[in-house]
Amino acid sequence: MSSIIQFIADFVFYYPLAMSIVWIIGALYFYFRHEAGRKRSIPILSSYPMVSVIIPAHNEQDAIESTILGVLESDYPNFEVIVVDDGSKDRTPLILQKLAREHPKVRVLIMKQNMGKPSALRYGFLACLGEIIFAIDADAYVEPDAMRWMVGHFVTGPRVGAVTGNPRVRNRTTLLAKIQVGEYSSIIGMIKRTQRLLGKILTVSGVIAAFRKRALLDVGLWDIDMITDDINVTWKLEKGFWDIRYEPNALCWILVPETIGGLWKQRLRWSQGGGEVIRRHVDIWFSWKQRRLWPIYIEYVVSVFWSYAYVVFGLLWIIHFIIPHSLPTVELLPDWKGTILVALCLVQSMIALYIDNRYEKNIIWYHFWVIWYPLFYWLLTALATVVATPKALFRKMGKLAVWSSPDRGL
Repeated sequence: MSSIIQFIADFVFYYPLAMSIVWIIGALYFYFRHEAGRKRSIPILSSYPMVSVIIPAHNEQDAIESTILGVLESDYPNFEVIVVDDGSKDRTPLILQKLAREHPKVRVLIMKQNMGKPSALRYGFLACLGEIIFAIDADAYVEPDAMRWMVGHFVTGPRVGAVTGNPRVRNRTTLLAKIQVGEYSSIIGMIKRTQRLLGKILTVSGVIAAFRKRALLDVGLWDIDMITDDINVTWKLEKGFWDIRYEPNALCWILVPETIGGLWKQRLRWSQGGGEVIRRHVDIWFSWKQRRLWPIYIEYVVSVFWSYAYVVFGLLWIIHFIIPHSLPTVELLPDWKGTILVALCLVQSMIALYIDNRYEKNIIWYHFWVIWYPLFYWLLTALATVVATPKALFRKMGKLAVWSSPDRGL
């Protein structure tokens, strides 16, 4: 029994170590193969298919106008904007109606009841004229050339079903926000580069994603009962054998939570959404055709197991100070193993920020704030997973996944 406990304790250390090495190697390979040495010149496409930009919004009176005006500044020659107000109680509908009168490209759908983001996306889809669906969040500011970069994949790849862009942190006034600058580079960016090399991207970023209309119809659009629409629709597309790509040149500036409470709610939702997707798509194990998704499924389950082990052994470490015991522990303050992990994390962050310096000059200086990242990321992620997984496994599915306005920064 003691050997099993020791094995789990060692696993808590070796799992993040191994995954960091995988992400570093994958991101560097992707960078030197697809990014390094190439100019960021605006792509000239052989054709410009109609693009329908869908923006679901709920109580977004402070951000929605700048988001829409940013989209209208796009240099893509053929697009429309459809904004779906999902039962907002603030001034959002009035702002949208004003913008629709002033800009012919903007159309507005007003829903009287909060039906949830997936439902808003589905209603917006029904009104779309374009063959490419470009979905962004109501607080996102997309670069003028982002649409060209993403549409280029659909023009050259007939089997491309979705393209995910490159979210960048827009608000950086607090330590939490500055830490997330490093996170979006060293974790999210690196994972997407690595997964793209493996041919199976797990999640298109809901804040900026483009879809082929035919691909969405093929998989039945977004499921209205899933708390995270982006993860679930990605899995549906992967199961439908559509190609999903990552375009780092498609920049999108987003607002991240700047309070512990706001960050906790966000990560709890992400963790629950991941668990719901794993629960819904367990059927991949009954089809040999879906075997390329098996490793991704296993990796997620292993990450959940790691979170529980990390929290349990961390609690044992805390209890040891009150009631001494001989059981294995995981020190929340770094010992020699923790020091190795932190050092590797800092190396990973330095490499990621170096890669992203191509898209955001001087971002390398945010490495100073990343020293706090291992503690925040591991502890917060583990706790959120432990709390959210039972909700995901036992939540009654079929009910609308309604939403509330997230923390948009201080």
